[in-house]
Amino acid sequence: MRILLLESLHLEAEALLEAEAEVRRAALPSSPDNAALAKDADAVITRGRGTIDAEMLSANSDLKCVARAGSGLDNVDVKAAVERGVNVIYAPDAVTETTAEHAAALMLAAGRRIPSWTARVKNGEWDSRQTEPPAFDLAGRTLGIVGLGRIGARVAEIASALNMHVLYSTRSSIDARFERVSFEELLRRSDVVSIHVDLNDSTRGMMDAAAFDAMKEGAVLVNCARGAVVDESALIQALKSGKLRAFAADVMADEPPPPDHPLFAFEQAVLTPHSAALAEGAYRRLCVETAENVLRVLNGEPPNPRNVWRGS
Repeated sequence: MRILLLESLHLEAEALLEAEAEVRRAALPSSPDNAALAKDADAVITRGRGTIDAEMLSANSDLKCVARAGSGLDNVDVKAAVERGVNVIYAPDAVTETTAEHAAALMLAAGRRIPSWTARVKNGEWDSRQTEPPAFDLAGRTLGIVGLGRIGARVAEIASALNMHVLYSTRSSIDARFERVSFEELLRRSDVVSIHVDLNDSTRGMMDAAAFDAMKEGAVLVNCARGAVVDESALIQALKSGKLRAFAADVMADEPPPPDHPLFAFEQAVLTPHSAALAEGAYRRLCVETAENVLRVLNGEPPNPRNVWRGS
């Protein structure tokens, strides 16, 4: 068996693969050369940066499995894979808790102005607390969750524990614990908006100028979904005008972003490097879970149903 890794995995996951297969590693996660490397592979595995596209899939008629060690599949051409009868493996449940924790941490960090206060303390500006704008407390505020899947629902539970009122908009999920509203009403009523949707044609750029105009004055936006869900030009204008009090995100439209990205000029922008799933336990779990299911496919055994993409 031959497996092509477009990106590194947790060492324990790589050891599992190497015990049963010949493992090859791509020099770069996304490169035109990777299609040739995949030509005689039985499986191709990536994480968040490597792309498994139609060209790679068409280069190998014997490919049995493609996999992403993660919860989303926007960097895998699932349509092309299914058309060729190739199994698509991922780990949708492995990062639920850690991503929800990260979203809640970003919400708290942005609202309570933790990064900027930390910088002032380290710079000897203790008394700036008397002159700077006050922090944004969360208790009694309204949180609007866009997309109430596994992660969104967990964020809602955490927010409830913080005494926030939770609204949500979704195409499918229904949860009687929280108030379901339209996307437009959610934007109008929420003090904090947290995004938890997949990236697809209907969600790309959904947070555009019209969406920001519809939001409350001084609201906070949190994004732990995908960067391209937010129109960054419109976001910059919303921060400049003060329409948004703060923006906190683990994702950006271009990753890594250029060193002169306009968002870096805003103290009220709290940014992390797509690291929500890189907490020690979650990272091991998602990589090992993916590796185990890829090996099951290659050994002719049924993978865990929850780790097989069945379409949306």
